[in-house]
Amino acid sequence: MKKIILLMTIILSTALLSGCTQIEEKKLNIIAVNFPSYDFTRAIIKNNKDVSLEMLVKPGEEVHTFEPTPKDIINIQKSDLFIYTGGESDEWVEDIIEDIDKNKTTVLKLMDLVEVKEEETVEGMEIDNDEEDEYDEHVWTSLKNAIQITNKIEKRIETIDSDNKALYQKNAEEYTLKIKQIDTEIKNIVASSKRKEIIFGDRFPLRYFTDDYNLKYFAAFPGCAEETEASVKTIKFLIDKVKRDNIPAVFKIEMSNGLVANQIAEETDTKVLEFNSAHNISKKDFDSGKTYVDIMNQNKAALKEALN
Repeated sequence: MKKIILLMTIILSTALLSGCTQIEEKKLNIIAVNFPSYDFTRAIIKNNKDVSLEMLVKPGEEVHTFEPTPKDIINIQKSDLFIYTGGESDEWVEDIIEDIDKNKTTVLKLMDLVEVKEEETVEGMEIDNDEEDEYDEHVWTSLKNAIQITNKIEKRIETIDSDNKALYQKNAEEYTLKIKQIDTEIKNIVASSKRKEIIFGDRFPLRYFTDDYNLKYFAAFPGCAEETEASVKTIKFLIDKVKRDNIPAVFKIEMSNGLVANQIAEETDTKVLEFNSAHNISKKDFDSGKTYVDIMNQNKAALKEALN
């Protein structure tokens, strides 16, 4: 009898320990496709070690050509919250979310959180005439949008994990205050600058940004273009623009080879500056903990130099 009682005690204890282990290992699992959604979420969940956050597109990878692995798809389906942007870069997502159990996994699309604008082509830009008009996916490049997106991600996380509501609200408020500060500083820079025009010898994923500050722009390619070499006609147009409008610097985008920007700069005796759209960052910057706020502070300094 004593042996039976002892055996039952061991079985019960094992079950209880197993149950405790499962509770301790239980986490809120969040997967964000690209850097902006990852960074906003990282700021919101700061200091909560019970939340697991993964950025699907690895640092340094090209977002526009990303394809998920079978493991990525399984992880998405197992996640509690899946955040993606929408648009041309995330076309692969549409097939995956059809098979997601919406009762278990909350799906959040950034383009649904703010007012979107159609992609825009401007004079001199290389365009593919076969492409249909689409909405511009680079919604986070507007700091005003970034604030809205952060707050709406926070609200969604709050509904999944209400126990940590106060922490998430506090973190979101602190982070959005930093973004508001940069927005104010950029407004002041633009208001006091003698130029209101910028030149990109590269892709241009920054319509939301320039619209916020009423800046005029000319660029080699639209935001999601895969080309790196522009036609003679486009390059000549941008060179003439720089000379005619006395532009002191030409921009290139982060992780770009800078071919077009460098060619324009050589022909016009100007410098090349980098404007980071925050689409993705290098592994070095990712490992050092670089944030959207850090990136926009750097952009602020580069913009000031280009407008004066």
